[in-house]
Amino acid sequence: MVLMTIDHASLAFNGSRLSADSAGLYVLGLSYSAAEFLTRWSTHLCAPTFVFLAGTALAISTERRIAKGGSGKDIDKNLLKRGAIIAALDPTLISLLKGHLTFQVLFAIGSSMMLMAALRKLPPIWLFILAFAWILGGEAVTMLFWTPADGWPNALASMLFVTLYSEDLQINYPIVPWLSLMMLGWVFGQYLNRYLSGDKQLVSPIRLLVITAICCFTLFALIRWFNDYGNMMLVRESNHWIHWLYVSKYPPSLTFILLELGLLATCLAGFMFIEKHAKVRPDGPLLVFGQTALFFYILHRIILDGSAALFGLHGFGGLTETFIITAATLLILYPACLWYRNYKQMHPRSWVRYI
Repeated sequence: MVLMTIDHASLAFNGSRLSADSAGLYVLGLSYSAAEFLTRWSTHLCAPTFVFLAGTALAISTERRIAKGGSGKDIDKNLLKRGAIIAALDPTLISLLKGHLTFQVLFAIGSSMMLMAALRKLPPIWLFILAFAWILGGEAVTMLFWTPADGWPNALASMLFVTLYSEDLQINYPIVPWLSLMMLGWVFGQYLNRYLSGDKQLVSPIRLLVITAICCFTLFALIRWFNDYGNMMLVRESNHWIHWLYVSKYPPSLTFILLELGLLATCLAGFMFIEKHAKVRPDGPLLVFGQTALFFYILHRIILDGSAALFGLHGFGGLTETFIITAATLLILYPACLWYRNYKQMHPRSWVRYI
């Protein structure tokens, strides 16, 4: 949540922001500072984490609903309804703030949630196979639909596989690549359900995550070394460390997904280890932000994009202003999110359960 706020503060106010981390926008010989690159690169972890953990949370909550006697029809209805609400926020509220029709991470998460109403009925091993089949082979499929043309005729293909940028329409998050990450998250959630129920045949979550991280980082290094398929055309120009880490997020390349999954697994393993040895404060800012994720997202976009548009401040500063504005935004959001979490807990059956 904090990294996302840094990225969106930079998007709204940083005139030197690096934004060409896309196979469709990258220009050979592009120059950038290490500070700008690292600021943008560190925030790449956000979207894959949101989508993956959304799948994990869905698997865990679905298991709990079933244990309480919930029917499959009610579970599917809840997934479709909540997914539709989340997906609709991008072409409505977020597009209004941006000034053009846009489909971003909320559209990808919401659409994937709706599709999981059907896909969740598959065995976990099949979800795992389908997800990795796309992650490994998705670039070949994407190239079949790749086109430099803009506009509405390409919108459907862009929504599913590619990306699209024009004056009146922007699609950053095609559904299928991000759905594959939610499917993996669902499989991880199913694994956690089994482990926590006492299945002694499973390795510990921390060990599984460490093994996953090692495998992802190894494959990432090999694919970047060969500098061909798997990079979504955004290949290394040199052996400089920046070029090793400069991968395509829009649409996500195999190297992008491997790198972010490796970082995600490392972070999860680290936080699981810390949680065993440290007391978790119930009102700690990070916990509160995480427990009010969608409310946080909507409010921080209104604050950042709204103020930049209202006061004509878009791109007025640099990294210093970005971090100052980020800190101020988090200070504003903490009491608001704390209040909302308490309100939501007191009204579990009201409309707020969807936000």
